Amino acid sequence: MKRTPMTLRGAEALRAELRKLKSESRPNVIKAIAEARGHGDLSENAEYHAAREQQGFIEGRINEIEGKLGSAEIIDPSKLVNSGKVVFGAFVELDDQDDSKNRLVYQIVGEDEADIRAGRISITSPIARALVGKSEGDVVDVSAPGGVRSYEIVTVRYE
Repeated sequence: MKRTPMTLRGAEALRAELRKLKSESRPNVIKAIAEARGHGDLSENAEYHAAREQQGFIEGRINEIEGKLGSAEIIDPSKLVNSGKVVFGAFVELDDQDDSKNRLVYQIVGEDEADIRAGRISITSPIARALVGKSEGDVVDVSAPGGVRSYEIVTVRYE
């Protein structure tokens, strides 16, 4: 079975979503289906069909989250020995070699946790793939939609 890397924060977020789906969303949609059934003819009952469709989405998401958590390899970066190398979960501070005023800080996380606005990039993103295995002081070239960008790794932190 293929293991999916995930930070502790990412796993907790998925667990919280799963709890909400099971304890709130699922019971609410079951109640909505029961109410719609009480309105009579199901063939022309839009409320019933909408509730059944919603139920399908909820059950699909529950199955997806359970699968992801089942195959998750939870990595706590704070427990790693800081070798100065960029690894999954690390925070990486970068100097943009093309724009000296532009300093970036990213954490490398699992696909479900990625949020560029929060500074979390997916391990599968081009920049993360270019950074993994490199060390402080290295300069990496990243192929981006706007062309190749160069970044110097200033610091690597495991928090």
